[in-house]
Amino acid sequence: MMDIREKYDVAVIGAGHAGCEAALACARLGLETIIFTMSADNIAFMPCNPHIGGSSKGHLVREIDALGGQMGKVIDKTFLQSKMLNTSKGPAVHSLRCQADKMEYSKEMKRVLEAQEHLSIKQAEVSEILMEDYQVDNEEAEYTKKIIGVKIFSGIVYDVKAVILCTGTYLKSRCLTGEAITYSGPNGLLPSNLLSQSLIDAGIELRRFKTGTPARMDGNTIDYSKMSEQFGDSPVVPFSFDTDPDEVQRPQMSCWLTYTNEKTHEIIRKNIDRSPIYAGIIEGIGPRYCPSIEDKVVKFPDHERHQVFVEPEGTYTNEVYIDGMSSSLPEDVQIAMYRTVPGLENCKIVKSAYAIEYDCLCPGQLMPSLEIKNIHGLFSAGQFNGSSGYEEAAAQGLYAGINAAMQIKNKSYLTIDRSEGYIGVLVDDLVTKENLEPYRMMTSRAEYRLLLRQDNADIRLRKKGYEVGLISEDKYNRLTDKIDKIAKEVERLKNTTVGANATIQKFMEDNGSSLLKTATSLAELICRPEFSYETLAPIDKERPVLSKEVIEQVEITIRYEGYINRQERQVEQFKKLEKKLIPADIDYSDVSSLRLEARQKLEKFRPTNIGQASRIGGVNPADVSVLLIYLDSIYRGKNDEK
Repeated sequence: MMDIREKYDVAVIGAGHAGCEAALACARLGLETIIFTMSADNIAFMPCNPHIGGSSKGHLVREIDALGGQMGKVIDKTFLQSKMLNTSKGPAVHSLRCQADKMEYSKEMKRVLEAQEHLSIKQAEVSEILMEDYQVDNEEAEYTKKIIGVKIFSGIVYDVKAVILCTGTYLKSRCLTGEAITYSGPNGLLPSNLLSQSLIDAGIELRRFKTGTPARMDGNTIDYSKMSEQFGDSPVVPFSFDTDPDEVQRPQMSCWLTYTNEKTHEIIRKNIDRSPIYAGIIEGIGPRYCPSIEDKVVKFPDHERHQVFVEPEGTYTNEVYIDGMSSSLPEDVQIAMYRTVPGLENCKIVKSAYAIEYDCLCPGQLMPSLEIKNIHGLFSAGQFNGSSGYEEAAAQGLYAGINAAMQIKNKSYLTIDRSEGYIGVLVDDLVTKENLEPYRMMTSRAEYRLLLRQDNADIRLRKKGYEVGLISEDKYNRLTDKIDKIAKEVERLKNTTVGANATIQKFMEDNGSSLLKTATSLAELICRPEFSYETLAPIDKERPVLSKEVIEQVEITIRYEGYINRQERQVEQFKKLEKKLIPADIDYSDVSSLRLEARQKLEKFRPTNIGQASRIGGVNPADVSVLLIYLDSIYRGKNDEK
């Protein structure tokens, strides 16, 4: 019998986007860390779309970078095309999106992991999580078990203090293309078939989710002349606050836009009974906001066409990704369907589209630190938590990694609330909501999105990264210098006025602006839509030399001051509810007048404060009022005893 044991502080299971950020965070904080992967050649692999960022997801990447994560730095080195989305709208929804060279992204992230001190990579299937009873003097402890190690398939045991589950779509996964079922992970990689039972034995409830991916085609068989070319931006804006903008100004590859048509839809409708989704073969629930092409055709029958983006997968290959046409239809139907799309009439499929089913966590089992309830030292992140997307996974991985490290170091957990970051919204939604489908981040989920812009992620979160130990003092000092320059320039512009003299009036006229009737501050002029900070340069001779990022913040601060102030007042009210803590040992059966549904939901999710309680589905404002009255009575009773 094999009797080999190794000792680490943290074991990270899975080396996808969540696992990489989790492992790097722990190792950079000085903990001996081991990351397990089913394939050491596919670290940070992109089994689905070949891009990073996008609407709201770009915000997450910027926040990861602000905290000291790696995703933004890697995509800055490996992108094929960069584009800022939603520029016709306000800055709250501007989102950076980069087309990735998939292989180069994976290679670069692997290089970072291999070079990281305190971090080891191990290709192996973890078959068992090892635990023991949690022993404390207090009988009302919030834990019943604690992590002591993991065992891999070969029998080797690794003694650890914490485990971070970042299993992605690999747990008992199977891929479906019509009637053909392959018991594998994404892209033909090995599945993880043993770990689920270990988790179930530990009392963790699992469920089945489903996602899908479109076909990859030979780019040499596509007629791009029938498509609309989509170019990248110039100049390119980097994802990482630490990347020199000059380093990302390089040639870009184009994407292409085409559309489905009635012929496409007719083929899908005639063969819908052969889709494993509609035939009842697939058990798992799929993502609402990233539907398959068959879902689009069935659920939106009035749409005459759907967008299809043809995207390069890398400089190393001719393969292209057919974005917008994920499917689980049989291969013969896929060929017929794709060939009705303009430009794809003679296409050859390299890899067929498929749906993938996998085990993941049932809702109500996560604490705000992303630790699983009742088990000390067991954290989880990414698609195992019921989310979708590389960026959502990476954000959770970083968050869980930091908090696992904080627990081991006996320090306070990192907390980011809904008013501080999209990561806070993401974590709070995963903790408090019964997400019945893979969760996707969207700007509409963030109540305070004018404050949570991607351009100010460093101002919002870099201090937190510095406090936990992932941001150097030099980087933090650069941030404080930036904040100081922004504040001083805003104040200067508010206090600098121009009179209604002939020179100024001509300037106003030349720029298509109404003439001044009295002296006006430069800040007031910036609020006019025809002006910007840069266009006012001719009448602002005393202005200091400032970086583009400082100028951007100055302009946004002045233009949107009224809206920002109003949202900050809303945050103050939000914070009041967040500060009203709920005792960990509360017995909701003691709260009279609480509706049965609310009592059941509160007992299931065990919120830590009133703000969280108010966001749980099935808990209405009347229930919150009842709970507040009950808590006030408890606090009054304790004060009377004193």
